[in-house]
Amino acid sequence: MMAQERRHSSLRMSLMSEPTSTKPYLLRAVYEWCVDNGYTPHISVVIDSRTRVPMEYARNGEIVLNIGPVAASRLQMGNEIIECTARFSGVAKDLVIPVATVAAIYAGENGHGMSFEPEKKETAWEASGEEVAGPRDPKGPPKAGRKPTLRRIK
Repeated sequence: MMAQERRHSSLRMSLMSEPTSTKPYLLRAVYEWCVDNGYTPHISVVIDSRTRVPMEYARNGEIVLNIGPVAASRLQMGNEIIECTARFSGVAKDLVIPVATVAAIYAGENGHGMSFEPEKKETAWEASGEEVAGPRDPKGPPKAGRKPTLRRIK
């Protein structure tokens, strides 16, 4: 009788506490859908201090990774961390990606998938204080007072 009471008590406590995030379950589901349909699953990751990826392949604090079965080996998609080994320019690298940093998962061939709201934690990019340098427009901003025009090119 005592064991049954403990089981019910722990069940009540888990029902009253915060439920686990649906994000890792959705990531695994979209991954499985991609693989089952012959697509290549990719994830877009916002890099933070906990993320372990080759930084030379990152752009503006983000990286897109092919996590398909051909590209990533020993893939483990847990509730908190995604771990795998992937090759970059022929060199195997161990990757560690917190689930919280995944911004999207999608099929590389058609873009179908799912994006997620970013969690408000400071990224390594933001912490570094570097500014994002966008492409410069050689002409500068449009002059005030002029109407924008379109020109047809045949």
